[in-house]
Amino acid sequence: MAITLTGKAAQHAQEYLMRRGKGIGLRLGVSTTGCSGLAYKLEYVDELDSRDIVFESHGIKVFVDRKSLSYIDGTELDFVREGLNEGFQFNNPNMKDACGCGASFRV
Repeated sequence: MAITLTGKAAQHAQEYLMRRGKGIGLRLGVSTTGCSGLAYKLEYVDELDSRDIVFESHGIKVFVDRKSLSYIDGTELDFVREGLNEGFQFNNPNMKDACGCGASFRV
């Protein structure tokens, strides 16, 4: 079981945590929503939750709750820039389908 970050994603997260002035890493999870059933949740973490599973990639800690891990195990988090848009991209090997707008996915 693993969640990884590309070098670009880790660099972006590290820069943001430094600008924020606090935080210990990223929390990645899923919620039930959208056309296809699941949506990614990504937030910065200030405190450890004892129920989290912790991964580390390129020096960034990634916190995942046990329920979400079954949907996102093996996911690589990247940071991409396309034209004027930029953001995190989830490369999830478990994803079977995504809605047309890209807001939700199905495993």
